[in-house]
Amino acid sequence: MSLCCLFGLILAGLLPVGETAAQLPPDIQVSACGATCPVENVSWDDARAFIAALNRQEGVETYRLPTEAEWEHTARARTQTAYYFGDEAARLGVYAWYADNSDIKTHPVGQKRPNGWGLYDMHGNAWEWVQDWYGAYPRGAVTDPRGPSSDAHRVNRGGCWNNNARNCRAANRYYDTPGYRYYDLGFRLARAP
Repeated sequence: MSLCCLFGLILAGLLPVGETAAQLPPDIQVSACGATCPVENVSWDDARAFIAALNRQEGVETYRLPTEAEWEHTARARTQTAYYFGDEAARLGVYAWYADNSDIKTHPVGQKRPNGWGLYDMHGNAWEWVQDWYGAYPRGAVTDPRGPSSDAHRVNRGGCWNNNARNCRAANRYYDTPGYRYYDLGFRLARAP
């Protein structure tokens, strides 16, 4: 498992289905591409239920979804560019599974180059739920912003295998209702040390 320290948290870089499928609700269909594929077809509610079960199983309260700001900071790995490797979308295929190279399917994690902190698939492969409700960004410069206290939609980040390069940028964001499941939508854990 790749780990990266950030704001007193550790974001898991790889969460293989083989280690987690038994803890997911029984009606969730995990990826058919193998034990090292991202968990997908999960709602925000499913991700939260999994996290609660994992925390109970381990007797801790340390696992959670990252905030949107934490996710983007981690995806960028101290860069200010559109992608963690630079601004050239033409290079994305070396770092991510997306519409131009995915053969219209999910792929095992870790087959493309990681970011500067060793995390794989921060661009493309599967969208990732984050903790925040969706809302407009605050005006002006802010440090570690939090989303609104409520809304009808939760944020997902990263893009996926069927998105174009623009939708896989570190700054790109999308949203869905908390109960929404889709074949290209998963999650990544944050863990407090």
